[in-house]
Amino acid sequence: MPFIVYPAIDIRGGKCVRLVQGDYNRETVYRERPEEAALEWAQAGAAWIHLVDLDGAKEGRPVNHDAIGAIAAGAGVPVQCGGGLRTLADVERLLGLGVARVILGTAAIEDRDFVEAALAAYGDRIAIGIDARDGFVATRGWLTTSEVRADALARELAAAGAQTFIFTDISRDGMMRGPNVEAIVALAQASGRAVIASGGVSRYEDLERLAGHERDGIAGAIVGKALYTGQIELAEALRRLQAQA
Repeated sequence: MPFIVYPAIDIRGGKCVRLVQGDYNRETVYRERPEEAALEWAQAGAAWIHLVDLDGAKEGRPVNHDAIGAIAAGAGVPVQCGGGLRTLADVERLLGLGVARVILGTAAIEDRDFVEAALAAYGDRIAIGIDARDGFVATRGWLTTSEVRADALARELAAAGAQTFIFTDISRDGMMRGPNVEAIVALAQASGRAVIASGGVSRYEDLERLAGHERDGIAGAIVGKALYTGQIELAEALRRLQAQA
């Protein structure tokens, strides 16, 4: 399976934004209409789009259904989406909007029965988002840090049937300092499953380094701020990765 670059679209108040280290007070609006960003990335060659409902993550329930549905219907490529999903009804609604893969994060800590039921019902259409601060899982839009270690949670949920993890090192997110490759590889090795890297990708070399660990279980990378600031051009990134493969 080829290494996949996932352009990120974070939605807050119906707009495409970026936060710094998950801080809702440090927001930059990049597009008034998120669906326009999705179409732009798809036309540049994206194979997938990564969506986060930031309002949903904070509220504990999906909020931006209209924007998510518009992107899923119009992007022309598969979409994965997370943010505030706490019930099977939440999952079913997003899948009904055309989302290809749903990401469960906070619920993995707070409601294991729900997560295991979702994995049993939908299999690989469920990804587990593990966001870590100093090795411990953060929840509720990164507003709370738990006492659960990221690697331990990955092992447990892999045993419960999870096939895909999305790992974010919060200290790197939005800081343009490069990804924490060692921590991502460690999570992939702990879980024995595919891990999508998130947080800190700011240069083509970051993507090339991550793709070099595909055999270790790193299956892709989510790229946000660097695309919006122009530090990474998606088409050029894909060209370089193809040349490296």
